[in-house]
Amino acid sequence: MDYKIKGYKPEKLFNFFEDICAIPHGSGNEKALSDFLVEFAKKRGLEVYQDNSLNVIIKKPACVGYENSPTVMLQGHIDMVCEKLASVDHDFEKDGLDLVVENGVLRANGTTLGADNGVAVALMMTVLDDDTIKHPALECVFTTEEEIGLNGANTLDKSMLNAKIMINMDSEEEGVGTVSCAGGMRYSMFKNAEREQNTGYILTLAIHGLLGGHSGMDIDKERVNAIKLMGRVVNNISKQAKLISFNGGTKDNAIPRECNAKLLFIDKAEADNAMTALKVISDELNAEIHPTEPNFVLNFELSNDAQTASTLCNAKSFINAICLAPNGVRHKNPNQGNFVVTSLNLGIADTECQPMRIVFAPRSSVNSLQEDTVQMLDMLADTFGFETQIAGRYPGWAFAEVSPIREAFCNSYKKLFNKDMKIEAIHAGLECGLFCDAMEGLDAIAVGPTLCDVHTPDEHLILDSFERFYILLIDVLASLS
Repeated sequence: MDYKIKGYKPEKLFNFFEDICAIPHGSGNEKALSDFLVEFAKKRGLEVYQDNSLNVIIKKPACVGYENSPTVMLQGHIDMVCEKLASVDHDFEKDGLDLVVENGVLRANGTTLGADNGVAVALMMTVLDDDTIKHPALECVFTTEEEIGLNGANTLDKSMLNAKIMINMDSEEEGVGTVSCAGGMRYSMFKNAEREQNTGYILTLAIHGLLGGHSGMDIDKERVNAIKLMGRVVNNISKQAKLISFNGGTKDNAIPRECNAKLLFIDKAEADNAMTALKVISDELNAEIHPTEPNFVLNFELSNDAQTASTLCNAKSFINAICLAPNGVRHKNPNQGNFVVTSLNLGIADTECQPMRIVFAPRSSVNSLQEDTVQMLDMLADTFGFETQIAGRYPGWAFAEVSPIREAFCNSYKKLFNKDMKIEAIHAGLECGLFCDAMEGLDAIAVGPTLCDVHTPDEHLILDSFERFYILLIDVLASLS
C-alpha cells in the first residue's frame, strides 16, 4: 500500500490508520473491519474473541514486572459516521476514503474522515503490535455501532473482561481528560404518509452550506439546524400548497446541514406569490444567518409546466411538528461554567419513507431532565398523531471523586509536556457509562488526540497531536507498574 502520511512516528501508527481508512466501516457495515482485526490478532498469536455484534476483544499478557498490575482495558469503536458533500460521488458501503494530507492536517476528500474513532483502533493496533512497550495485561475492546446508539458496547458480554482500569480513546481534544458524560437515546416519531394525486406547479426548495456538527459537542454553538429552518420556510409559504416531500439529515446525532422540500400549487398565481415571498424570506435569512453561517444557501425554483405529483394530504401535521419541535440546549449548569446538562437534536426528517418519520437525539447527564425531554416529545407526538419509539438508550457516566488513572494521565502529561492536563465532563455520549455500569469499581477516563469538525465532511485530524498522544499513552501504560 502506498501510504500518504509520512514523517510521523511511530510509522506503524499512521500506517494502521490508513489501513483502516481503506476499509468501508460505517455504522452497520463493520464486518470487514471487524474480520480484519481478528486476522490481525491471529497473525500475532494473541487471544481474540469476536461476538455476534462483531465486537472484538484482543488480549495481550503483561510484560515482565507488570504481572501483578491491574488489567487495563483500551477501548474505542470501529464504526464511523458517513457524511459527504452532495457534490461528492462516494459510496460508503464499498469505497475506501480518499485521504488528503496538507500542512500537518489529515482529512478525507469531501467526506467524513472517521478519525472518530479510527484513531483509537490504530492506537490499539500499534500497542498490540509492539513488544517493546511496557504495560500491564491489556484487553483491547473494539466495539460496533457506537454512532447509532452505542449498540455494540451495550450487547458485549462484559463478563469476559477482567479490567480494573479503562482508557477510552474517543475524546477529541489533546490535553483533556474526560471523566463524565451524558446519557442519550434515539427518539423516533412515525406516521403513515397518506398520499393523493394532484396536478399543479412544483416549487423545489433546497437548503445547504450549513456548518452542522456533532449533536452533543457542538449543540451549544448555535449552529443552524437545516430541518428546523426548512420547516420555518415551508410554513411561511405553504398556506395554499401541498407538500410533495420533505427530507433533511441522515444521522440523529449530527446537526443537519442540508434539507430539501417540494411543494405543489394548484393555482399559478399562488405559485407566483410564493416565489415573491421566498425572495423576501431569502433576503431576511441571509441577513440573519450569514454572520455565523457564511456558506448558507437557500435555493428555490418553480417548474413552468403543470405536473401530476403525489402529495401528502396530512402534511400540515408534519410541518407543524417540525416547527414546534424542541431543539438545541435545554438546560445548563451555571455552577459549572454553564456546562450543557440537557439538549436534543432534531436530526432526521423524511416523508419519502413509509411511514414518514422525525428522529431526535436527546441527551442529558441528569436522568430526571432526560425524562422531562421524553415527556415533551411524547406530547408533541400525541398532539399531531404520531407513534413513537425509543432505541439505543444508554446511561450517563458519573464523576468519580478518586481516580488513579486520572491521576496517572495528569502526572504523565505534566512530565512530558510541562503543562497541566484539563479535566472535564462532556455533553456527548461515551461508552464508558455502559462499561462502568456493568463492571463494578471500574476506574475510567476518556482521552484522545485533537479531532476537528467530526460528523461532518470537514472532519480532520491534527497529525502531530496524534503523534504526541501516542507518546502520552505508552508513558501512562509504563507508569502502571
